[in-house]
This record gives sequence, C-alpha cells and structure tokens, in this order.
Amino acid sequence: MAGDRTVLRELLHPGKQAARVGYSVAHGFVPVGERSTRHRLTASEVYYFIAGRGLFHLDQESAVVERGTLLCVPPGAVQSVENTSEEPLEFLCLVEPAWTPASETVLE
Repeated sequence: MAGDRTVLRELLHPGKQAARVGYSVAHGFVPVGERSTRHRLTASEVYYFIAGRGLFHLDQESAVVERGTLLCVPPGAVQSVENTSEEPLEFLCLVEPAWTPASETVLE
C-alpha cells in the first residue's frame, strides 16, 4: 500500500536494481469504489491505464481515464485517482527522477 492508498508494486527502481536509468516504474491498482489520497510529487509522472475506468483529478480539473489512457503529470501538481468501475483500476506509472519518499507529499 502506497502513501496515497493505491496498491503498488515497484517494477524498476535504479536505487534497488542494477538499472542505469533516472526513473522508476510501478504497477498500480485502485480497488473498486476507492480513490487515492490527494498528493503531489516533486518529480514528473506518466500514467498509462491498463484496465478499469475512473476519474483522474489534476489540480482543479478532472478527466475520465480508462484502458489506453496516457496522462502526463507535471512536478508539483496535486493529483488523485478514483475508480468508478466494477473492476480494479489498473495502471503503470513512470516517475522521473525516480520516486523517493522525500519526493512525495500526501495532502490528506
């Protein structure tokens, strides 16, 4: 369970593997009827949604996300994602530079 209440499995992190990259990659889920807490990162993020349907909240705007949706989140943007479907909302998330606990602020 990540700090924002999503279920994450880290796939790649240069601090934990012999990968010469400056980013990290995680595979995430938001359970049915749940949402992540509002949070922000000092890093940029790219989300690619694999399954389910939901709403991605970015600062004051919201957008529908579903299989095949790709979103770019700039550093410092306040974000959360909620699952509005009857199946887990599943995604891949690339964080650059690589995610660290110090790079994330949970706002609720």
